[in-house]
Amino acid sequence: MLLLVLGKGKTGSLVAEIARERGHGVRALDITENQNASALTAPNLAGVDAVIDFTAPQAALENMRAVLALGSRIVVGTTGWYAHLDEMKALAHRRHGALLYGTNFSIGVQKLFRLTAELAQLDGYQFSISETHHTSKLDAPSGTALTLKEIILEARPGIEIPITSLRVGDAKGEHIVTATSEYDMLELRHDAHSRRGFALGAVRAAEWIADKHGAWEFREIFNQL
Repeated sequence: MLLLVLGKGKTGSLVAEIARERGHGVRALDITENQNASALTAPNLAGVDAVIDFTAPQAALENMRAVLALGSRIVVGTTGWYAHLDEMKALAHRRHGALLYGTNFSIGVQKLFRLTAELAQLDGYQFSISETHHTSKLDAPSGTALTLKEIILEARPGIEIPITSLRVGDAKGEHIVTATSEYDMLELRHDAHSRRGFALGAVRAAEWIADKHGAWEFREIFNQL
């Protein structure tokens, strides 16, 4: 496969490295090489099996519009653009492209999502979420924390779920879901030791989407990898 990685930050660079380790051809562009999605033209995407985006919210939105308008495929690990999700899904279907997005591409975090859905079924508990990331992470709360909150609210609509966000050094990512009752407390925790888990999941997502058309959240398909 030939993959185009957008973003040469910590995660984007690791995505490119892992894709090469898995035998794929890789091109990579940073934001200065792709301002306003200017590099995402039909000639430049010819032969590209999938694009992987780890940029910033506005850049990701522009990148999606360009890629999907050409009927190409894109995996988006960037968060903060979901107000436009319905628009992007519609564009993918209309132009026969493919969109796969997610707040977290770690398989371990996907298991955390599943376990949180089970935990949320408990009666008589109050729920809270805490997350810790590196100091250069721009969004707070993290997209993963917001997904955890969404999962709990699916089972417990209307309840208050406080989220505590910490930015510490080069922390790779920790998420803790706590359920507290009058009698006891339960915790679910995922602590990333490396960004490789996120990057590997994104590459596997690109491998999965390479022959497909439509729009999916990573939570929907991760167990097909």
